[in-house]
Amino acid sequence: MKILLTGADGQLGHVIRKVSQNHEIIPVDVAELDICDAAAVDRFVGQYRPQVIINAAAYTAVDKAESQSDLAYQVNAVGPANLAGAAQKYQARLLHISTDYVFDGRSFSPYEIDAVPNPLSVYGKSKLAGEIAVLDGCSDRAIVRTAWLYSEFGNNFVKTMLKLMLERLVVNVVADQIGTPTAADTLVKCLLLLAENDGQGIYHCTDAGVASWYDFASSIRRVGECAGLLPGMAAVVCPIPSSAYPTAAVRPACAILSKQRIYDELKFEPVHWQNKLLEVLKEIK
Repeated sequence: MKILLTGADGQLGHVIRKVSQNHEIIPVDVAELDICDAAAVDRFVGQYRPQVIINAAAYTAVDKAESQSDLAYQVNAVGPANLAGAAQKYQARLLHISTDYVFDGRSFSPYEIDAVPNPLSVYGKSKLAGEIAVLDGCSDRAIVRTAWLYSEFGNNFVKTMLKLMLERLVVNVVADQIGTPTAADTLVKCLLLLAENDGQGIYHCTDAGVASWYDFASSIRRVGECAGLLPGMAAVVCPIPSSAYPTAAVRPACAILSKQRIYDELKFEPVHWQNKLLEVLKEIK
């Protein structure tokens, strides 16, 4: 299968390139293709004629988006709209990645795919605008919402915690925001299944289980020591409330995504996030 991969130099893009050896991947990042340029997108897709487009390009600086809203909307909404238009014109299937931040996090039940979005931040609003653009602009498309993504590549919470735990005596981590850590290769497996499937609309994909950021950090501390990445005297992890760690953007307090649709349609059942954490830490080592 010929797959055009945008955002190829990012964390998710690296993992897709690593595990998609059975497909012809056309990897592009902003230097090769600016998805915010509609004419450039049209020319590129028209030239290469991919069967599938995976849009892994995104503006993900959640707090900076509050002061860079124009840039966030360009990358997260205008870019997907351009890809949707080209996918529709050249009959390609578009797979677009979205986020749990489209929800306000005020529900303690898992969010179903048809739950009403209510983003609290510019980042979440721009990602929701991208979802709408993809749904409206292309007839053969699937949107996959995910959460708390990490891998051995790029910058992410796991790698930040490993660094801080080696540098400090104490690491304070928010304990009242709940979600699901997700290894990037879990999302990639779901995307590749959708590339070969004709399912339309919205899907949710995370690893199994739930955690707070504090739970996640504590497991990184424990498993990192077992994996030989951290010494026994690494930093102590302490829980703090969100009020003690103010940020420019408001995060959803509890955004657990229901994965029922990927169970039912794709027969895909992710493993628990703690098991995936061990796998990724071994890759990092």
